[in-house]
Amino acid sequence: MSISKEEVFEKVQTALEDALGVDDDEVTPEATMVGDLGAESIDFLDIVFRLEKAFGIEIPRAELFPEDILTNTEYVQDGKVNAEGLEVLKARMPFADLTKFESNPVIQDFGNLLTVSDLCRYIESKVGA
Repeated sequence: MSISKEEVFEKVQTALEDALGVDDDEVTPEATMVGDLGAESIDFLDIVFRLEKAFGIEIPRAELFPEDILTNTEYVQDGKVNAEGLEVLKARMPFADLTKFESNPVIQDFGNLLTVSDLCRYIESKVGA
């Protein structure tokens, strides 16, 4: 089954609208999951569940939410991700644009990083869009 990038976006958009109670015009490719759409950690479980169901795939939590890296003292010092940690994040999350985060890798800002586009790219990598 082949799926287009537009279909991926539409399904992601629907999942986010349903999980977060936001309007479709709020779910733009540039919108950040936390900052713009108001997602909280509990919402991500619902989002993952809805995406798994919509696309018929399994989403390992660690692939989308690298808490193991962000809480590891080997990669985090003084509330910031170090260079080694950034490399591990990039390897784990090739679908995410970490450019802005790299310039000031404060842990508490990481949640504001993931955009709707990043989520779509992740799904595309899973379903071969």
